[in-house]
Amino acid sequence: MIDIQVVFKGSIKPSVPTPDQLRHYQLSFLDQIKPPNFMPMVLFYSQEAQTNILTKEQRSDTIKKSLSEALTHYYPLAGRVKSKLYVDCNDEGAYYVEAESKCQLSDILQNPNPHDMNEFLPLELYDTNGLSLMVQVTFFDCGGMAIGVGLHHEVADALSFIMFLNSWSALARGQTDFKTPIFGGSKLFPPQDMSTFPRDFRTVKDNKNVTKRFVFDASKIAALVNKYSDDNTSAGRPTRFEAISSFIWNRFMVATRQKETQGKIYKFRSPVDIRKRMEPKLAENYFGSTSVGTTAQLPSFETSQKDGHSINMVSTIRDAIKQVNPEFVKKLQQQSDWYLDSLKEQYTEISKGKMSFFVFTSLCRFPIYEVDFGWGKPAFVGASRLPYRYMVAFLDTKYGDGIEAWVSLEEEDMAKFEADKEVLAMFTQLP
Repeated sequence: MIDIQVVFKGSIKPSVPTPDQLRHYQLSFLDQIKPPNFMPMVLFYSQEAQTNILTKEQRSDTIKKSLSEALTHYYPLAGRVKSKLYVDCNDEGAYYVEAESKCQLSDILQNPNPHDMNEFLPLELYDTNGLSLMVQVTFFDCGGMAIGVGLHHEVADALSFIMFLNSWSALARGQTDFKTPIFGGSKLFPPQDMSTFPRDFRTVKDNKNVTKRFVFDASKIAALVNKYSDDNTSAGRPTRFEAISSFIWNRFMVATRQKETQGKIYKFRSPVDIRKRMEPKLAENYFGSTSVGTTAQLPSFETSQKDGHSINMVSTIRDAIKQVNPEFVKKLQQQSDWYLDSLKEQYTEISKGKMSFFVFTSLCRFPIYEVDFGWGKPAFVGASRLPYRYMVAFLDTKYGDGIEAWVSLEEEDMAKFEADKEVLAMFTQLP
């Protein structure tokens, strides 16, 4: 447990009041179907990286002032979400906390623990209470600091989240030439009646799930890419995402195969950015939820473990993502009832215990290590204990040559997964 003492709680409001005509921010259909939780991100900064040594008070003032300015541009983040319908842009502000910790930043970064990351966020990921944005700034005795940010998933997706962070940090550095956000998702994807839609079908409050961090360096990734190229030559050479996803799914199925014989169906699910899959394409600074989940049934242990080969889901992933094409997006824009009905049907199967989503999401290639508030780039960027079981989040390592997989499983499944012989061989460092 990390010792953290909160020294301030309050709100940061926009530097300029939101005009009356912008007070009602309509959520789009793609916003509405997102889970009602915060997306977490924690950025750590070491004192050694600072080009200009600032006092704690100076850094605090810079963060608060720039956040206030950023909320003027990203005004929905200073409002309150109302029942999956709209954001009341009332300028109540982002929830803001400052804290201090006696521990050393180096102790945390030596082996980051996803569960420790939650200590750097001011609220639980489920306790949104309509908040669009929460921020916690933690100062360490060593001079380092952490900035923990949670953004309500019903307001934006991960790409918009990172766009906001980079805009905010640009303002902190005194820059004003960044691309401001473009709003208007509800015109592209009109909202639907969500009164019969499950509020949250993947809750973990009653489950013992744990999140562990597995780091794949460049050599491990290359080995997996070669492995799954050899196992299924018809699919072509897999991407890094496809290869690591196949490895994790394969070892999960092997480790928990007794469960699989009970006939439970697992479906691959991954968000796909549609900005470049529309005609015409959307600008990269379009803000909101511009991603849609694609699904496919995953191969079972019994049907795929043939001739000593591993379960290969490269084709499964590739075919699922290919489904999200301009025709798919156009159909979603013109009439989204079919997509909503399919989600409801899947959630019914989940509630009956007959099916589970195994979610793979990737933030790789996103500029998360470019978030510089004026005292250097992050020493480390992480998430937190992931909000749902059967979830894998990929993040780049600091220098981009490796990938971190943050894996969330039930406690029993995680113990089996970690004890798997191939997982041990992949991550156990021999003397």
